[in-house]
Amino acid sequence: MKILVADKISPKGVAYLRQQPGFEVVEAYGSSPEKVKELVKDVHAIAVRSETKISAEVIAAAPLLKVVGRAGVGVDNVDVDAATERGVIVMNTPSGNTIATAELTFTHLLCGARPVPQAGASMKAGQWDRKNFNGLELFKKTLGIVGLGRIGGEVAKRAQAFGMRVLAYDPYLAPSRAKAIQVESVSMDELLAQADYITVHMPLTEDTHYMIDEAAFEKAKKGLRIFNCARGGIIKESALIAALKSGKVAAAGLDVFEEEPLAKDSELRTLPNVVLTPHLGASTAEAQETVGIEIAEQITDVLRGGVIRNAVNMPSIDAAAVKVLGPYLDLGTKLGTLVQQIAPAQVASLRITYWGKMGDLDTNSITRAIQRGYLRRISGDNVNFVNAPVVLERLGVKCEVVKSSEHGDYTELLEVEAITAEGSSRCATGTLFTKASKPRIVSLNHREVEVEAAGKLLIIENKDQPGMIGYVGTLLGQDGVNIANMSLSRQAPGQTALIVINLDSEPSDAVRRELKGNPNIALAKYVEL
Repeated sequence: MKILVADKISPKGVAYLRQQPGFEVVEAYGSSPEKVKELVKDVHAIAVRSETKISAEVIAAAPLLKVVGRAGVGVDNVDVDAATERGVIVMNTPSGNTIATAELTFTHLLCGARPVPQAGASMKAGQWDRKNFNGLELFKKTLGIVGLGRIGGEVAKRAQAFGMRVLAYDPYLAPSRAKAIQVESVSMDELLAQADYITVHMPLTEDTHYMIDEAAFEKAKKGLRIFNCARGGIIKESALIAALKSGKVAAAGLDVFEEEPLAKDSELRTLPNVVLTPHLGASTAEAQETVGIEIAEQITDVLRGGVIRNAVNMPSIDAAAVKVLGPYLDLGTKLGTLVQQIAPAQVASLRITYWGKMGDLDTNSITRAIQRGYLRRISGDNVNFVNAPVVLERLGVKCEVVKSSEHGDYTELLEVEAITAEGSSRCATGTLFTKASKPRIVSLNHREVEVEAAGKLLIIENKDQPGMIGYVGTLLGQDGVNIANMSLSRQAPGQTALIVINLDSEPSDAVRRELKGNPNIALAKYVEL
């Protein structure tokens, strides 16, 4: 398998890839977009930092591509939607540069309190100015942290060491987490009104774009000091410039910008109360080595069919989770495949129900396994865990997930139901008797059965009358098809019965036609799992 290292990552990361049996590594730093499209024609993985753009055109030119790995946090240079559509995993290394970015943020914060860069420049110009570089103490001041993830949490620790009061705004921050790290969880308006200093640690999304704009600065304290080492565009630069000029903001520190590199004529370069750095958040020797090695390990894991970590377009599954979830992923895939084959061609929705203890697992991953299983015979090998939700949505099939503590005779159950626009449905329910056992089907169309979810199945709904089992068995025997196992179910004597048979081989077309043409048989469906 070929790996293209398009941007310069740690030599140790490249060496790790080269040490893997069966890997061919191509280093092509600084390649033009045209050259990149030429190089990716036969690659299975691409490793980048922030320089090379992995556009939709690049992805389209790489038919064998399985994974794009970004040695760093942001994936702004990767077309994630195009990758997802193609079933390509996009991964980053969100923890590798945590300390480096937190320390740079705090460096900016200190420079905003004590104008060390300005005083240093004055000294080098031959001056001795002790009057114009007065600063402030951080002690007992209030820091507002916007986004309390890994980096925000590290900044909070450093601020507390300086004796600061720490507020945090994060819509996903659990109260228990805030309490554990001794920060006050507040609304954005409360943070703006109370903070003497603000640091930003959010990803750039539609919701966070320009989240600190003119209106935000209006709500803030006069003399605010604000810092951004996360992503350009979270703070609106034109609003910040106006606030710096008016004195509403006393100082700012920026490592990231709306457009990078920052334009030479940017007004930010002319303001004396702004400290600028050229996107150095992860630029430490330790961070670069860490993220280079991490992305090499993650790419290797994906190409070897192992764990998936830090994927941005699918649930990540680490080694411990794979060990636990493996049998459930298999069960989900089998049930999805089964339901697709017994349901009408056009369905409006899939309802997935997790019963009992199964609802406590990572159901996102299992749901994707079900979706992939359902689509496997419809869309072929191009469907995987990454793009299954997108493909299903494109077909107009909605997916509903339900969790219930009830479980009947089983401690855990998984049910997959395909529902048509008219409201009719076909469903299958399965479980694992033990974690080491093969998945079992325990209900089909709400009728109890007990069948191994594997191999070849023949499903028959028929009038409950004498001779049907013998008729089916004889027909299969004459066709040379051996019955491995059989499960029977009926609602009441004389009504409809269900026969589910595990087969050793596929019945002939002639046998299938005869079964379907029998007036006593309402359904005869051959299914492969």
